[in-house]
Amino acid sequence: MPNDEIVEILELTAKLLELHEADAFKIRTYTSAAFNLSRFNDRELSTMPVAELTQLQGVGKGMAGKIQEIVQTGQLNELEQLMAQTPAGVLEMFKIKGIGAKKIGTIWRQLGIDTIAGLREACETGQIAQLKGFGESTQQKILASMAFLQSQMGKVRMDKGVILADLIKEELQKRFEQVAITGEVARKNETVETIQLLIGAEAPVAAMRQLNDIGWLLQNERISSPFTWRGKIADHSATADLPPQGEAVEQQKTLEIQVEIVLISPHKFEKQRFLLESTEAHLEQPTASGLTLLTVANSFLSVQSAEEIYEKAGLPFVVPEMREGQGEFEWLTKHKNEDLITWNDLRGILHNHSTYSDGRHSLEVMGRYCRELGFEYLGIADHSQTAGYANGLRADRVKLQHEEIERLNQAFETEASKPFKILKGIESDILGDGSLDYPEEVLKTFDYVVASVHSNLSMSLEKATGRLLAAIENPYTTILGHPTGRLLLAREGYPIDHKVIIDACAHHGVVIEINASPWRLDLDWRWIRYCMNRGVLLSINPDAHQKEGYFDMHYGVNAARKGGLTKAMTFNALSLAEMEAYLQKRKPI
Repeated sequence: MPNDEIVEILELTAKLLELHEADAFKIRTYTSAAFNLSRFNDRELSTMPVAELTQLQGVGKGMAGKIQEIVQTGQLNELEQLMAQTPAGVLEMFKIKGIGAKKIGTIWRQLGIDTIAGLREACETGQIAQLKGFGESTQQKILASMAFLQSQMGKVRMDKGVILADLIKEELQKRFEQVAITGEVARKNETVETIQLLIGAEAPVAAMRQLNDIGWLLQNERISSPFTWRGKIADHSATADLPPQGEAVEQQKTLEIQVEIVLISPHKFEKQRFLLESTEAHLEQPTASGLTLLTVANSFLSVQSAEEIYEKAGLPFVVPEMREGQGEFEWLTKHKNEDLITWNDLRGILHNHSTYSDGRHSLEVMGRYCRELGFEYLGIADHSQTAGYANGLRADRVKLQHEEIERLNQAFETEASKPFKILKGIESDILGDGSLDYPEEVLKTFDYVVASVHSNLSMSLEKATGRLLAAIENPYTTILGHPTGRLLLAREGYPIDHKVIIDACAHHGVVIEINASPWRLDLDWRWIRYCMNRGVLLSINPDAHQKEGYFDMHYGVNAARKGGLTKAMTFNALSLAEMEAYLQKRKPI
């Protein structure tokens, strides 16, 4: 059993113990173990005997026994008992932002509410606001969170959409020669509502029968012209390779995601592929002849590639991820498709965490793996002192980290065949008044500073914008991290005036982050072009908390390309020498 699954079970147990008002010491035991084990990645916990487990921080003999029980049985009896005592609707409340286990327990016990529908009704009738410790503000936050979650139902994030689409494609390729992933996944959307694939088939009815033989694809309906199979992906075994969703309460045996499989004659395959990879808004773009792009495409009986369609329309070729009808042809008057950023263009990684804060791998492991992947620099940006929940660095620990970085860089100089360096960064919390959470004498010791908001996220547009503006004006702020704090499908993010923020970054020379974590993808791709027009550089950062997290930059690159980001406007496409020169020049005198 992977370490992540063990940690999830411990985390959920702690939450349910708190919900059921268990002993505070017992809750802390589970919370401490889960926190410390979430950072442990040296070995698989499932291979460790009790004696070794007890040597790990936060794990006593009793907790070691619990871990052994999870490994041996696949579950924890204490959690099973807690789950049996908890209505399903109460478990669902854990998805709602703004209320933790204690408040959920209060709602359940004092008002007898054990469903999401009941909670919504209690908010709408003002009952929640009357509870001690809640008030009107909390009631409105609950309503807003429920409305947001409702709007996101049936969707998955980009990373899961890609995995599921690849899974289905692999299965279809066992039966059909022509198979392509189309729709939202092909366009690299940050969230996916329908996973769509295209099959070239001479006999669509026979092909439909083959689709019905795939047990974990559950058919809902079939339509014709063109033949389309619609259903959903189901059966936990089919989704076993998906990354964990963060909270065990979100795990489902059936994944409620729509699947659409279109069947078309093989000679019409490429034309249909183009149509399915393009939004309606893109297809409605006028051509030189006055006809729409859709009309031109439909004039073909068959094509060999999408390029033929654009050529006949007298328009430049648009890559699938940009076919949104949001100014892509205007973008092509100034740029070429070859200008778009790629993974291979990235020369370094600037927002990463190590075991100095809440990362799972040591500074050395993070550095060596970054170098193995061919990058020229690793920017370590552990959490700052205000982030106590993430083991944020106080000034004395900043000094220790910098000393280790210097030792490692000396070692890299002697070992490496080409330059590689760890840069001294920090992810400094933006406080309520917009200040950074270190004094100047500490800030000036860093090569660069990623300034991010992590607390007090419930802000008005004016408050949030003002808070970010103050941080941007700080001469030590190099990069504005995940600007809205959103968590895709879970938290909408605080409202900001994007144009005001981007204009301020342009004025003060602050880089804006595209946080590549598939949970965030923040800055939203829709604002990338405005950044470029204002001369604001963007940095694609994985916010990696373990070495494998570097690969999240693929999702960041997808979002960046969708927004039209070029290599020239990508901050971490700078070489090591260029980056060091930039950072040195930008340092306050």
